[in-house]
Amino acid sequence: MSELLPFVLAVLALLATPGPTNTLMAASGAQRGVIRSLSLLAGELGGYFIAITVWTELVGAAPAGQPLVPAIAKLVAAAFLLWSAWKLWANAGHADLVRRGITLGRVFTTTLVNPKALVFAFAIFPHLGFLARLPYLGLFALLAIGTAVGWMALGTAAARSSGGLLTSSRVERITAIALAVFATLLVVQTAQSWS
Repeated sequence: MSELLPFVLAVLALLATPGPTNTLMAASGAQRGVIRSLSLLAGELGGYFIAITVWTELVGAAPAGQPLVPAIAKLVAAAFLLWSAWKLWANAGHADLVRRGITLGRVFTTTLVNPKALVFAFAIFPHLGFLARLPYLGLFALLAIGTAVGWMALGTAAARSSGGLLTSSRVERITAIALAVFATLLVVQTAQSWS
C-alpha cells in the first residue's frame, strides 16, 4: 500500500499539467460544457491505456539497443500535434463539431501520441508484467477521469466568465496555438537529446 501514494501523487501531478489532451478537454468544456464533453473520456482512457501498454511491453526494451526508437516516436507525436493544430485553426468556428476537430477520435489519437505516456510508462508505472499492472491501470483511469473532468470544468468556467470574449472560434485558435507550442517543444527537446 505504501507504493500507491507516490504513484497517485506522480500520476496526478503529471495529469494536471497542461498538455495536448488537457487542452482539448478544456476547449471542449468551453464549447459544449462538461456533460456533453464526457464522451471524450473514452478517447483519453483508450489512448493512454494503449500507449502505456505499447511503450512498456513492446518498446520498453528498445531504447537500450535502439536509441532512435523513442526519438522517432517523439517526432511522430510532434507531427500529429502540428497537424491537429492546423486542423483546429483552419476549421475554427464552424458549426459542425466533427469538422471543428474536438472529437473522440482526435482526443484518442492526441492522447495516444501524448509525450506524457512515455513518462507514465518509463518513470511512474511500476515495472511489472501486464496482469500485475492492471490494478495500477484501474487506479490511473479513476485519476485520469477526475483530472479530465476538472479540465472540462475549467474550460466551461472560463467560457462563462469571459463576457463573450471566449468564443468557440477563439477557444479553438488558442487550442491550436497551444498544440503547436507543445509540438515545437517536443521537437526541440528531441533535438537537444541528440546534441
